[in-house]
Amino acid sequence: MPTPEEAVWAAGPWSHRDIAANGVRFHAVEMGSGPLVLLLHSFPEYWWTWRLLLPDLAAAGYHAVAVDLRGYGGSDHTPHGYDPFTLSADAAGIIRSLGQSDAAIIGHGWGGLVAWSAAVLRRQVVRALAPIAMPHPNMLRRAFVADPEQRKLSRYAIGFQVPFRPERKLLRDDAAEVTAILQRWSGSTQWPDSHTAHQYQAAMQFGATAHCALEYYRWAVRSIPRPDGRRFAEQMAAPVTQPVLQILGQNDGSLLTRTFDGSETFVTGRYERHEMSGVGHFPQEERPTEFNQLVLRWLNSL
Repeated sequence: MPTPEEAVWAAGPWSHRDIAANGVRFHAVEMGSGPLVLLLHSFPEYWWTWRLLLPDLAAAGYHAVAVDLRGYGGSDHTPHGYDPFTLSADAAGIIRSLGQSDAAIIGHGWGGLVAWSAAVLRRQVVRALAPIAMPHPNMLRRAFVADPEQRKLSRYAIGFQVPFRPERKLLRDDAAEVTAILQRWSGSTQWPDSHTAHQYQAAMQFGATAHCALEYYRWAVRSIPRPDGRRFAEQMAAPVTQPVLQILGQNDGSLLTRTFDGSETFVTGRYERHEMSGVGHFPQEERPTEFNQLVLRWLNSL
C-alpha cells in the first residue's frame, strides 16, 4: 500500500498544482489545453478516480482539471463548508481562478451533486454538466424520504450521523472499510483490484479526510427538515438550462435506477441519459473505455 502522500500526489502524465478559490486552497491535477473540463470526484475517492479519463480528454483537445474536493486529499480540510451552497461556490471559484469564464463539469456522486447545484446556483460558470451516478438533488431527497427501498440502501448515511464512531470504522485496519464500500457499490466482483483499493485506502488516511468526507453526509441528512435544506430544495426546483449528460450503472449498490427517474423534468436544456448494464456506482472505473467514449462524444457535440 502506498503512503497517503504517495497516493494523493500520485505520479503520471499529469501535473499537480494548487488552486486558490473561495478562501480555500484546492489540490488539482491537469492535462491538456483547450476548453475547460472540471472533474469532481465522490466518496470514498479523490481526484485519482479520473486518471483514465484525463489523458483521453487532453488528447481530444480539452483542458482537463481533476480537483480534490474540499476536505479531501491535498485540498484544505476545513471545519465547515460541506453544504451545496459552499461547494457550488468552490466550483465557480476554481473555474474563475483557472482564468476561464465557464466550464463543462463532470461530477461523480457528490461531485455530480455539486455539478447539479452549480448549474442552478452558479449557472453563469457552468457551460454543461455530466452528473455521474447522481440523480437530481430533489429526486434524491424525495427518494430518501418517500422510498423505503432507497432509504434501506442509504442506511449507511444514517449511520454516518453518529459522531466519532464512523470515522474510527472508516480508518480501522488501514481504512479497509473503503474497499468494502467500493465492493458493495460496484457492479462487478472484478473491481476494485488490489492496487486501486490500496490507493483509495491510503488517500482516506491523509489528514482529516475521513472526518471531512463524512461531513458531506451529515449536512445532507440533517438538513432535510431544516430551513437551509428546504431552501436548497426550493432553489434547485429552478430549471437547468445547460446541456446535461446523465450516466448511471444499472447495478449501482447505493442508488436505485428509479431514483434517477424524473431528473429530466428539471432540465430545459438538452438532456441525455445513458444506463450502463453490468455496471455499479463507478462507471468511470468499472467500464472506462465505454465511459470515456460516451463523455467525449457528448463533449464534442456541445
